[in-house]
Amino acid sequence: MSQSNKYQADEKGMYGRFGGAYIPEMLYPNIEHLKSVYLDIIYSDNFQKEYRALLKDYVGRPSPLYLAKRLSEKYGTNVYLKREDLNHTGAHKINNSLGQILIARHMGKTRIIAETGAGQHGVATATACALMGLQCVVYMGELDIERQAPNVARMRMLGAEVVAAKSGNKTLKDATNEAMRDWICNPVDTFYIVGSVVGPHPYPDMVARLQSVISEEMKVQVPEKTGKELPDYVIACIGGGSNAAGAFYHFLDEEQVKLVAVEASGLGVDSGETAATIAKGDVGIIHGSKTFLMQSEDGQITEPYSISAGLDYPGIGPQHANLFDTGRASFLSATDAEALEAALELTQLEGIIPALESAHALAALKKMTFKKEDTVVITLSGRGDKDMATYRERLGF
Repeated sequence: MSQSNKYQADEKGMYGRFGGAYIPEMLYPNIEHLKSVYLDIIYSDNFQKEYRALLKDYVGRPSPLYLAKRLSEKYGTNVYLKREDLNHTGAHKINNSLGQILIARHMGKTRIIAETGAGQHGVATATACALMGLQCVVYMGELDIERQAPNVARMRMLGAEVVAAKSGNKTLKDATNEAMRDWICNPVDTFYIVGSVVGPHPYPDMVARLQSVISEEMKVQVPEKTGKELPDYVIACIGGGSNAAGAFYHFLDEEQVKLVAVEASGLGVDSGETAATIAKGDVGIIHGSKTFLMQSEDGQITEPYSISAGLDYPGIGPQHANLFDTGRASFLSATDAEALEAALELTQLEGIIPALESAHALAALKKMTFKKEDTVVITLSGRGDKDMATYRERLGF
């Protein structure tokens, strides 16, 4: 999991001018304790042995790198899908939840809280808690509880308490606020498993390290599949950005690999109903981190919108903000309609129904120009079971 420091957090958790830990005094001891131990825990022999065994035998890793032949034919290039949708629980989120719950257990924490948007992180955390026998509380926006009902049922069946966030626009931002409040009230026994590369340091760095298994596997799989040492493009959807962080991690210093992040532009970048943070955001502080976020002229966070619950967040991880700032990654956006079209295309060309989040990454194929010999890897971050109600409603099935 090692990397050079060019695009990584420094000792204060800063990625260039982004990151840090802007936190209430009540959380300071928790954050400082976590910051002081997380790297030693992650790179200890005991952690690595248990974590790698779980990834292999419980999650089902390595996830395949699949050549999508009919999709490749349509776009005149070589499109490979990194099949995170085949993981246990159906998304990349389980990589992080298992890693963090091992850290929590090592720190002697007995109660786990989490926030979730699309529900995949909530399901992954509830799964890990069931596995480890720990109490689990998941905060989820009231709107997301309605539109992601299958995942809510899964969480409850796994023994988690699902608490509705009823403030704001009742989505991911609001669920995160509620989880932060819980942690402030219960600092001693509770560990907050953050689901993305957001929040105060060390969370963005910790989550990226745990998700870096995605690109670690790609670095082995791409030469095996193509005979080339590196892919030409790595494309991933981005809300907070954990699947993108994992997919980019081991290619950050390989400057010839083009990194492409695809945001959710909702009804259009300039529609007022969007979650395209890079396109519309300014520098500010959200959930303990300095980054790009969507805000009004007087600094109030504006409500994001996306058909995709997992991308419906007004900020972006600080590492991604730095990748944009330095030009290391390029950022595109896809509307609801473009994501739906891309989802239907993958389903009918390859027999794979993607999550709505992943469909945004697939929509990049129509927005880019590739050479015939290019190797294009798209992270298929999750499967579409949870989104079938939306697909039925919007696509008329």
